[in-house]
Amino acid sequence: MILVVNLNPSLDKIYNVDTLEYGQVMRTNKVQNTAGGKGTHVANVISILGGKCIVTGFLGGHIGAFIRGKLEKQQIINKCIHIEGETRSCLNIATIDGKQTEILEPGPIIKLEERNAFIQQYKELLKEVSLVVASGSLPQNLGSDFYQLLIELANDAGKRFLLDTSGEAFEKSLLARPFFIKPNKDEIESFTGRKIETIEDVVGELKTFIKKGIMMPTISLGKKGAVIAYNDKFYHVQPPVLEAVNAVGSGDAYVAGLAIGLDKNLSIEEIISLAAACGTANVLEAESGFVDINKVDNISKNINIELL
Repeated sequence: MILVVNLNPSLDKIYNVDTLEYGQVMRTNKVQNTAGGKGTHVANVISILGGKCIVTGFLGGHIGAFIRGKLEKQQIINKCIHIEGETRSCLNIATIDGKQTEILEPGPIIKLEERNAFIQQYKELLKEVSLVVASGSLPQNLGSDFYQLLIELANDAGKRFLLDTSGEAFEKSLLARPFFIKPNKDEIESFTGRKIETIEDVVGELKTFIKKGIMMPTISLGKKGAVIAYNDKFYHVQPPVLEAVNAVGSGDAYVAGLAIGLDKNLSIEEIISLAAACGTANVLEAESGFVDINKVDNISKNINIELL
């Protein structure tokens, strides 16, 4: 069983328009409303792959009720804390040239009693799962060290913690030594002040994370794939480049595949292949954080993994 921590879920609204012109009235002929937030995407893909997971986080208001309904429909165990605030909305405007413009709300203000209720439940849920996946931004009022606390509690319980976040929350989380992280090239350059120009540069940054006690650091290179470190080995994984329908949620699908692989105790090569196939399969779907399992199987046969 996998615990998915989704602290800042959202209603994702996708508008399809021909062009996006500043200061003009734009009309769309297609609108999609989906349960969003990186953790929601992760849980959805885990469910599609046949895995079992529990989702926890914060949900409130009409949007929170919408997301609860979606989780129930997908038969995902929902242990989210009810809050007084309204769960956020996020807008994605997709134009005919393939570009996407996102507008992301910050999320609700979490009250102290809601935070405490979450922590208490989280400690209990750790007893039921094999590993934890935490993805996405933090809602207001939790503090940028909140992931650090969750990692420390998971480590104390002997559970692996997979983290996908950015900014100050990412930087502070490193102090607690999560099992897995996946910053991208731009985030690493911003974080360290060092340029990454070669694969050797990527390996050098991964070695720095390993010295900090992170067992499986990963750096995403966009269309050039990713480099993953594990057990003193470095793997450059390159999936096939396919024409994208919607790339939103691809990183989340990648994390879901990796979590499933770890939960099933697959070999590192099988884990990497499954993760990359899931991330690639997501771009073929209009819905964010969704994969077709048959496409995942086909893509996994065309993943190139190079041992560096």
